[in-house]
Amino acid sequence: MSVTAHVGDCKTLLAFNLLQSKSAQNLAGFTIHCQPKGQAPYYLYNTLQFETPGAHAQVAGEPANSTANAPIHKFRWLHVPGSVHQGTNPFFGEYTYTIFPRYFDSKQSLIALDTTLGVAVSVYVGSFAKNKFKLGFTRGYTQSQAFTHHFGIDAPIRPKTGELLFDTAQVSGTNAAGAQYTFADEYAWLGLTARARIFELLNEVLQDTSQYLDVFAYDLNEPDICKILLALASQGRVRIILDNASLHHSAAKPTPEDEFEAQFRVVAKSPADILRGHFKRFAHDKVFVSFKPESALKVLTGSTNFSVTGLYVNSNHVLVFDDPSVAAEYGKLFEAVWQGGIQLKPYLQSPFTSATFSIPQGTSPQTDITFAPHTAQFASKILDDVATRIQQEGKKSTKEASVLFAVMEIDNGTSPVYTALKNLHADDNIFSYGISDSSSGISLYAPGKKTGVLVTGKPGKSVLPPPFDQVRSIGGIGHQIHHKFVVCDFNGDDPVVYCGSSNLALGGEQANGDNLLAIYDGDVATVFAIEAVGLVDHFQFLNRMASAPSPLKGKVPASKQQAALAAGWFLSTTDGWAKPYFNPSDFHCTDRLLFA
Repeated sequence: MSVTAHVGDCKTLLAFNLLQSKSAQNLAGFTIHCQPKGQAPYYLYNTLQFETPGAHAQVAGEPANSTANAPIHKFRWLHVPGSVHQGTNPFFGEYTYTIFPRYFDSKQSLIALDTTLGVAVSVYVGSFAKNKFKLGFTRGYTQSQAFTHHFGIDAPIRPKTGELLFDTAQVSGTNAAGAQYTFADEYAWLGLTARARIFELLNEVLQDTSQYLDVFAYDLNEPDICKILLALASQGRVRIILDNASLHHSAAKPTPEDEFEAQFRVVAKSPADILRGHFKRFAHDKVFVSFKPESALKVLTGSTNFSVTGLYVNSNHVLVFDDPSVAAEYGKLFEAVWQGGIQLKPYLQSPFTSATFSIPQGTSPQTDITFAPHTAQFASKILDDVATRIQQEGKKSTKEASVLFAVMEIDNGTSPVYTALKNLHADDNIFSYGISDSSSGISLYAPGKKTGVLVTGKPGKSVLPPPFDQVRSIGGIGHQIHHKFVVCDFNGDDPVVYCGSSNLALGGEQANGDNLLAIYDGDVATVFAIEAVGLVDHFQFLNRMASAPSPLKGKVPASKQQAALAAGWFLSTTDGWAKPYFNPSDFHCTDRLLFA
């Protein structure tokens, strides 16, 4: 057996390969042992377990659902430290994973763990940084077992009072174990490294009185972010370009952005100022630029809005360039938009609208950046280039062709990128894995098929079978998938990830203030690819559970079908009625194992 560890942002994608066909005979799955450096070791847990654990070899002291006693039935596993073993504040550092293949005997009973078969790999687990470039991702899984276990299925995301600057240290709720938690506790878990990167930069500016901050904001209502921005305003050290499209501005019923503007103007000291506008449609950038009077310092950008929903509900990313040359370019952009009054016509006469800013490989990864809004011609060129790169994957002669993506909506608007992504799953030459909040064009598949996967981040109400707990519905909270990223060839020799605030649509590229980045770096592409894998796997399961399976006609009388469904059973395609602990199409296992 071989094991590969792909490094993500606070997570590791472990991939297993059995090198000889005989190694797969009577395979029961894989046991995963985890050793954080200097910490207590443990086996990862499975949610599933054998119906009769005593009929199988068990490791003493381990629960029935430990992978030591209930091997996982996948050839890859995405490990995110925390949950049952480390809680909401896990250890980050070196981890050693040891993977053991597990086998059945001739009677389909699990045989004892053979420690001589283990393959170990060590890897750093923590927030992603490369040279002076950093990534951050929100966790965003309010529809998950972990969120339910930590905070409860009905945990509020913000107080009902609607107050803009509420105290995040106030108690938010009590979980099933009787422990109280605060909004700050929820936010640290849900916001993960995106939140950490944002407050890292904000606090750095706040604490160094020689620094200033320029801000592009679309949604702006995260209370602790707003408090820091108001503190900087009172010291004359921040300028903000804030969207005022109808979603964020109303004279009759002021929005949180309107309330923030009012408080800003009360406390601001020159040269602090705020400018409201929206080009033709939106001022859609989400950017911080830090600088001193003599030089630019850092820039933070990405898809993450500086809002409660953006950080704690949506799946989002941020990128931080600790690179004065990159920060200076964003600073020039800010100045051009500020001087032009956030108006479309003056901006289209600036050099930014039809230029690509290229960063050579160095302290930052090789990157191309474009700043919308653009002319129709340049917008078409940018998106055509992305679509062409996606389509090139299908023309490769190697087996490594891959496209993984998480794009908010791919059926709302016109875009050659949307067309390319929606057609991907039918191409057997490309490994494609994608997710969108769109609910149309969804393509699930059974393992073993070569067609790709496209799932929705809005599966509706999923009714999960035992032993899973129920999870909340995304309902009216907002988008689950707010990312706009596409990864091509993440484990090949020509990797690229497209990301940023752009919705990758022609209308947005012509009407919105946005930035789109193309990053040519294998390590960065891998991190984004892992993010896509985690989202697709999670929501593929919820998608399957979103509606009751259809009984097979003619095999069981209709009256008994109805009675069985009412009792919580479902009809499998292979073995009659079965308890809903397993979905047959999710596992490469025998019917005897599935339906014992």
